[in-house]
Amino acid sequence: MMPDEWLPDETREWITRGMKDLRVAGICANELPAEALFHCPQAAEKFLKAFLTWHRTVFRKTHELRELAMMCVRIDADEAARGRELADQVRVEIGKRLPPDVRNETG
Repeated sequence: MMPDEWLPDETREWITRGMKDLRVAGICANELPAEALFHCPQAAEKFLKAFLTWHRTVFRKTHELRELAMMCVRIDADEAARGRELADQVRVEIGKRLPPDVRNETG
């Protein structure tokens, strides 16, 4: 095997793991929402690790999304802008489900 022949397989493996977490989240969503929510960041973690793997960036064994995301930003700053957009979408959706007096809409 050539030095980089492992790269596509390893990257696909991380994506496959992330897709499994998303599938579990989808299956659990209606009856076990807490379990579904647990698997969403798990999926994000695996997708970040796929990105890092593809870019030959070594990462430690961690579940810290912030740490992994910061490593991804060093590779592709556009990823930071997209991550911010996604986080803001989550904020908006959660805000719709909270009373106005507990929302922090100033940030």
